[in-house]
Amino acid sequence: MNAWTAAALVLLAGAGPACLWVAASGSPVRRLVALSSLSTVVGAVFLVLPQGYDRSSYQDLALVLAVLAPAGTLVFARFVVGEGSDAPVEERHRSSD
Repeated sequence: MNAWTAAALVLLAGAGPACLWVAASGSPVRRLVALSSLSTVVGAVFLVLPQGYDRSSYQDLALVLAVLAPAGTLVFARFVVGEGSDAPVEERHRSSD
């Protein structure tokens, strides 16, 4: 084990369980923030591990995660905001007034 793999272990052991706990037991908004934070932590791990293993091709996985994680956050936010209604947010607020 070198310093790079130790750094990846610290990231996963420190921030990973905290993000997973909030994602499993928080309000929908807190879950969204936790999932977004977890994707950042995993992306950092995927950038640190290739340095530890001396394999630069593994960094492609971090790049794919960096592209797909915000899209996943937007999809999750759409399901949270939607809550069974296909009407835009502005129309739902107008109809409740």
